[in-house]
Amino acid sequence: MDKIVTTPDVVLIGAGIMSATLGVMLKQLQPDLTIEIYERLGEVASESTDAWNNAGTGHSAFCELNYTPEKPDGSIDISKANVIAEWFEQSRQFWAFLVEQGIIDDPKVFIRSVPHMSFVWGDKNVEFLRKRFEAMTTSPLFQGMQYSEEYEQLTRWMPLIMQGRDTSQPLAATRMEAGTDVNFGCLTRHMFKYLKEMGGVDLFLNHEVRSFRRKEDGLWRVRVKDLNTKQKRRARTKFVFIGAGGGSLPLLLESGIPEGEGFGGFPVSGQWLKCTNPYVIAKHQAKVYGKAAVGSPPMSVPHLDTRVINGKKALLFGPYAGFTTKFLKKGSFFDLPLSIKVNNLRPMLAAGYTNIPLTKYLISQVLQSEEDRIAALREYVPTARPEDWELEIAGQRVQVIKKDEEKGGVLEFGTEVVSAADGSLAALLGASPGASTAVSIMVDLIFKCFPQKANSPEWQSKIKEMIPTFGHSLKDEPQLTEEMRAYTSRVLELEEAHVPHRG
Repeated sequence: MDKIVTTPDVVLIGAGIMSATLGVMLKQLQPDLTIEIYERLGEVASESTDAWNNAGTGHSAFCELNYTPEKPDGSIDISKANVIAEWFEQSRQFWAFLVEQGIIDDPKVFIRSVPHMSFVWGDKNVEFLRKRFEAMTTSPLFQGMQYSEEYEQLTRWMPLIMQGRDTSQPLAATRMEAGTDVNFGCLTRHMFKYLKEMGGVDLFLNHEVRSFRRKEDGLWRVRVKDLNTKQKRRARTKFVFIGAGGGSLPLLLESGIPEGEGFGGFPVSGQWLKCTNPYVIAKHQAKVYGKAAVGSPPMSVPHLDTRVINGKKALLFGPYAGFTTKFLKKGSFFDLPLSIKVNNLRPMLAAGYTNIPLTKYLISQVLQSEEDRIAALREYVPTARPEDWELEIAGQRVQVIKKDEEKGGVLEFGTEVVSAADGSLAALLGASPGASTAVSIMVDLIFKCFPQKANSPEWQSKIKEMIPTFGHSLKDEPQLTEEMRAYTSRVLELEEAHVPHRG
């Protein structure tokens, strides 16, 4: 069977939220670009982007306590929260652009208003949350946040969590009415639908990228196999983006670019408890995040999430972490061992040695019984009954391991873009906050990989049309922040919240 040879301008590997966002942006910036997208599964957005495989929080730093660490002097550092909140505002603006352009007809298919809350108990944690609230409300990005220690107010905010709770201990919560629940799977499918209808874009499902190399002429040769027909393809292209979720690391290592040397990955699996009782689901309307146990990793932050998936309300609690050697939910148990190379062995060993507590935590999670999981749930839902909840398998996450001069290797818990020096290839590694900040991540990638065009007046103008606050610092511009949040709330049909600071 003869190979099919094509010459697209751009190749996108993986049909998730990242490739969809980059593809739409590039076609808006340069409509005559030709793009080929390869996905090894039979449908788009079916790994980490799928609604059941992530929390759908719309990470905006409203409720995630790990984004606001307490410094040695007792003050609260909100710098990371400001960055993530601003990134999410850019995502909202881009999504509003998609709606106004008719690329997405009804925003309610992928985004809904769901309050974001942080909830703690115990004197020390209450003091932390109070200081966090006072620090965060100095930023325009967190105006409207409410705080309360009052039993009656907390009961109004989260009746399911307060029902049957011991009220003799100190309790506190913050609440942001501006929070959202996002179905990233649905959003991604709409973007790919738009791309497929455009000229010059081809999406190939059930196609696996087997290898790729850069040749002397500067073009990448991407070798692909149709998993159904066994037909082989070869694409010659100037630019490759690897947005394959947990599968990005092996492909980055396969590329052979010097910038990818030393990178490794640590896979972590996840599980949820999903509520099956409509009466219980109806009693909760918020995303409530708590504090991770002392010594446990950021990925273990417990939360009770209201979700809206395919128009139906759902309730999830978790995550319960686990360990597997797979890099993808539908991957291979050989993913981890095959990712170990000569140039990343030392960083991976060093990261493993310095993260022994994480290993112990994951082992304890794997060994959890149903009774253990229900006990964890009852810290947030005291009246929870085992018969109302069932276990749901979530998506795989591959945490980044990278070289470090002092420690040899370190484990990262965020996202990282690794790109070739000449901008001809880029790969996205890591996990949370991921999908929520895809827009800002892809804009940064465009400037890194297409610098000349990105700095041209034409592309600059179009970027500002898609993201009106591009180039601004929202934490320093209260009026602009308020105006843009009101604008995106109107276009995305979200509830506008005008609330006092304290409850």
